[in-house]
Amino acid sequence: MLDREGFRPNVGIILLNTNNEVWWGKRVREHSWQFPQGGIKFGETPEQAMYRELEEEVGLRAEHVKIIGRTRDWLRYEVPDRFIKREIRGHYRGQKQIWFLLRMIGRDCDINLRITDHPEFDAWRWHDYWVPLDVVIEFKREVYQKALQELSRFLTRPGRNSGPRQNARYLRQNHGTRVSEEASPPVAKPKNE
Repeated sequence: MLDREGFRPNVGIILLNTNNEVWWGKRVREHSWQFPQGGIKFGETPEQAMYRELEEEVGLRAEHVKIIGRTRDWLRYEVPDRFIKREIRGHYRGQKQIWFLLRMIGRDCDINLRITDHPEFDAWRWHDYWVPLDVVIEFKREVYQKALQELSRFLTRPGRNSGPRQNARYLRQNHGTRVSEEASPPVAKPKNE
């Protein structure tokens, strides 16, 4: 399903733990890492698509998360021709996404990357909120920056209910990276989608 401009409606998911670290997944058999994302099916709302994609890609259900924010409008990125299948070139330009910021209220052990027969990810880790900007594939970087920036207003200081944190610099300076038991060692900048 493409819009008139050739963009596929899609949702992006930024999942936070209690330390305001983001869930970062390694794509199956690739050296690229990204946030969960996926297409919106005909008749679905963005929120319905988000919950479906969250379960399909990460194994989490609605009871494991709480929505704390979403982008106000669609964020778009174009996919370079070399990543577009030949049969849809000329029609498909890229993705338009509504991004959701979720707080994980479940446990790390609730995450199941193998819940479907065709998993998207084969490893994951918790990461500093801003690190994905340094390592996501270049053509997605601007959308990631816009989504992280817009949604950062919903962040709170870890361990407190003090309301939105306006200065996200606190997060960049005070949180390191923890790797899940499934995750492989940190990987350099991805070379493909």
